[in-house]
Amino acid sequence: MSDYDAYLAGDRTDHVALYLSDSYVSDVDSLADRDDAERVGDGVVLVVDGERGRSVFQKITGMAAMEFGSTAMDNPGHVDADLVGGDCPDAEGGPEDHHAEFVFSFAEAQNEEVGGLYAEGDVIHAYVYCACGTAYSDKWVAGER
Repeated sequence: MSDYDAYLAGDRTDHVALYLSDSYVSDVDSLADRDDAERVGDGVVLVVDGERGRSVFQKITGMAAMEFGSTAMDNPGHVDADLVGGDCPDAEGGPEDHHAEFVFSFAEAQNEEVGGLYAEGDVIHAYVYCACGTAYSDKWVAGER
């Protein structure tokens, strides 16, 4: 099982996943050659430990991961289970105007004391930056999409 598959299954709650589209990063192929990367769709997913992942995210996007996540959290949308796309809540034009430029995601271990979704299993949090400039978020129990 790849790190990417393990992450999506909720088995890497100490890691983050970053999806970077071809249209956002100029040299996705060099990123895809990394040991912690997997080529998917029109981009690449990196699965790296949490602290390093937030640093990589900031270096590539110029944004602080938690600030970006905070902004995206205020705008719920739908993120695909593979972290490669979703449905932008501001979609007015065709799909060409609304695709994920990048996604920052982290997994949170099951926590029955918190209740709700967190009591059901490990929770994947995903924050998307759409080509239209909208940031949005989604969360779900790992392995249930």
